[in-house]
Amino acid sequence: MLSREWQKSSRSQTQGECVELRQRTDAVQVRDSKLGDASPVFDLDSETYASLIEDLKRR
Repeated sequence: MLSREWQKSSRSQTQGECVELRQRTDAVQVRDSKLGDASPVFDLDSETYASLIEDLKRR
């Protein structure tokens, strides 16, 4: 379960090259951690988020 606060990936690089995620009522939001609050935020519905995760696992 994702937090309502931004969470950085456990596999993030020490250089800050990673994404952050947070749960919203009807979406998962994704942003670039190195940009922080200045980053664009992408809203993914639950189906799109699940599909993204499955695709990343295959890589």
